[in-house]
Amino acid sequence: MALLSSSPSLSITSPTYRYYPSRRLCFYPISATHVVTLHHIDKSSLTISETSSEDQLWAAACLRDHKRYLAEREFEALKERIAGKRTGFNRVSCLNASLPLSQFLSLPDDDLCAQCKFSENGEDRVVVGTLDVNQCMSLPDEITGMKPQGIEGQFARGYLSNVCVANELHRNGLGYDLVAKSKAVAQKWGITDLYVHVAVNNEPAKQLYMKSGFVYENDEPAWQARFLDRPRRLLLWLGLPGNQNW
Repeated sequence: MALLSSSPSLSITSPTYRYYPSRRLCFYPISATHVVTLHHIDKSSLTISETSSEDQLWAAACLRDHKRYLAEREFEALKERIAGKRTGFNRVSCLNASLPLSQFLSLPDDDLCAQCKFSENGEDRVVVGTLDVNQCMSLPDEITGMKPQGIEGQFARGYLSNVCVANELHRNGLGYDLVAKSKAVAQKWGITDLYVHVAVNNEPAKQLYMKSGFVYENDEPAWQARFLDRPRRLLLWLGLPGNQNW
């Protein structure tokens, strides 16, 4: 699986990033080699929605990292953020894109993709894409957006993070679908200024976000990237309907 966003940084073959509860916001590359090859999908059966159960959160965590101990840490961090237990986050939602298990031709019992499975209304489904929408002033260890300023920024600013799509399902438009859904969720929350971080050398991710309406606002100082031992990031901005600058 590959990350699309920085706070991800979007990379269709580049990394994804995840949040660890007891340390700084760290984003590390994710590789999803555990998903069964499935080059073409039936989008009529694709569902993108906010997670509503721990089973769905676990499936998202497994897609973000196929190493179980890291998936468990991401799972606990996700639950904390969504429950409002993480300082600095006003509201967080995990969005999952899922397909029926029946669309996968084979799924070995020992394949970690089995961990990305959950049941909904009696149907087994597999999470094939995920991202977080964060309503907050800033993300730890990331450059901060400038809009809107003042007290309004506490509630009207949001960030996308942990954007990832299974490698085997790239070029199916799942990244665009996830970002489109995230815009609707952010607007529902009253967010007028949506941000995403992306590595400067992550061309697929930049293309995705810019085609989705994001534009350049700022970039991370080289010294900060060296200190955090990661590629330097760009900060991209999108004004949502209701924003006078949109």
